[in-house]
Amino acid sequence: MKVLIVLTSHDALGNTGRKTGFWLEELAAPYYAFQDAGATITLASPNGGQPPLDPKSNEPDFQTDLTRRFEADAAATAQLASTVRLDSVSQADFDTVFYPGGHGPLWDLAEDRQSIALIESFIAAEKPVALVCHAPGVLRHVKAANGNPLVQGRKVTGFTNSEEAGVGLTDVVPFLVEDTLKALGGDYSKGPDWGSYVVSDGLLITGQNPASSAETAAVLLKRLAAK
Repeated sequence: MKVLIVLTSHDALGNTGRKTGFWLEELAAPYYAFQDAGATITLASPNGGQPPLDPKSNEPDFQTDLTRRFEADAAATAQLASTVRLDSVSQADFDTVFYPGGHGPLWDLAEDRQSIALIESFIAAEKPVALVCHAPGVLRHVKAANGNPLVQGRKVTGFTNSEEAGVGLTDVVPFLVEDTLKALGGDYSKGPDWGSYVVSDGLLITGQNPASSAETAAVLLKRLAAK
């Protein structure tokens, strides 16, 4: 089993002067779910190399056993420091793709032609695609084979408007994940703020927030096992 994980290369939180990037738990929990299942993992990002970590995600309140495991894992941190460039990867080499969130993807991956084409190619090849938290926002320009938005008519979830308000970034982000998925015709649903909530619709698997990371990965692994 070969798993591609796509991370953001964007580190600026709008015009706030603060840093953003990927959310550590949203990488660490799926990373070990896949590794412990025997998968070969490739990490990619638009720019390659070390992707930016959202500094808030490594504050004590947000650390977990899995984020601490990742930070202490020399092989994992070395792999993270040398992600391959997104334009160098091909769907043909992988069984699935997973997108962790963090706010960074809203700026780069949501508009990245390579990412858009990559997701479309996975779906066309009938390979599952999983995204968690803000990462479902990267589907905003992704099309289905019929030219309609990929999420149109599909059950989806993602970071809620109320969760965005809770972190005080409603007016900072370039778009709101919940509003965008709904506007595209997605059958959007959500669970309680900050609780694990995952939706699966055919090849598309989405998780609501950081707490949903492990469950999103578990649902993806079940989907792969059922193929």
